[in-house]
Amino acid sequence: MLHECMDALDVKNGGIYVDGTAGGGGHSSEIAKHMGTGRLISIDRDADAIAACEARLSPFGGVTLVCDNYRNLSAILSSLGIENGSVDGIMFDLGVSSHQIDTVERGFSYSAKEDAPLDMRMSREDKLTAYDVVNGYSESELSRIISEYGEERFASRIARAIVNARADSPIKTTRELSELVKSAVPAASVEHGSHPAKRTFQAIRIEVNGELDGIEPALRAAVDALRPGGRLAVITFHSLEDRIVKSVFAELARGCTCPSDFPVCVCGNKPKIKLVNRKPITAGADEIKYNPRSKSAKLRAAEKL
Repeated sequence: MLHECMDALDVKNGGIYVDGTAGGGGHSSEIAKHMGTGRLISIDRDADAIAACEARLSPFGGVTLVCDNYRNLSAILSSLGIENGSVDGIMFDLGVSSHQIDTVERGFSYSAKEDAPLDMRMSREDKLTAYDVVNGYSESELSRIISEYGEERFASRIARAIVNARADSPIKTTRELSELVKSAVPAASVEHGSHPAKRTFQAIRIEVNGELDGIEPALRAAVDALRPGGRLAVITFHSLEDRIVKSVFAELARGCTCPSDFPVCVCGNKPKIKLVNRKPITAGADEIKYNPRSKSAKLRAAEKL
């Protein structure tokens, strides 16, 4: 959704922009093309992504690369001398990047054609891995995260299958886990074209990387960092992410939190943003055709008041 993001950000010459999830540098390079004499801060927690961005963004001036988690946005900008209320545009492309999925040894893929150690860390510096979760969490903990983070209705069956299998020997690879989940999920329940392990792998990945924890504070920090008229654009890939973004945007756009039966506002809260698009923007048919992963993407954008 490259062009949709650029439209949402409304990139202008000379502005200050932040790509909080730089990934392979696709959005960052497009921002750099349009900002002219501006400044771009590209952030990613994955050192491999930063290395890829360094090569891709080398033709452009005014670019600063930062290897850190976007949840630390306020501290990152402060360390670079960028004050709150001075940024023209910020974007987040949430979830795992295509580069990470396609790098087999990172252990994100549930495809039976590929095999890799159970890792799933977005930053290789983090300690917790998918192996630790799969082989160390209790059956009840596994069931909870698979149900909550994967929205998987067969979570208890999958958790039980994992615990039974690891009693004989640890589950070490993505293929082992994928096949195990496949055996635990009734074939008739799997949506056509989907993989039975998709939701479980999503859940474990979210747990390993604490993906949901940082979204709300990062959104609030981003709004504080923007100047009036600045834009915030966020791409989500599943309902858990989108629900958080939608809720925070709605709250910040509403302002007053007093009960509806109060005759006058006593909280004093004012709207901080206005929604650029009431409903999320989704990928067009052409993009979905050449990039099937974009099918689940939703773009929401807001403008600082």
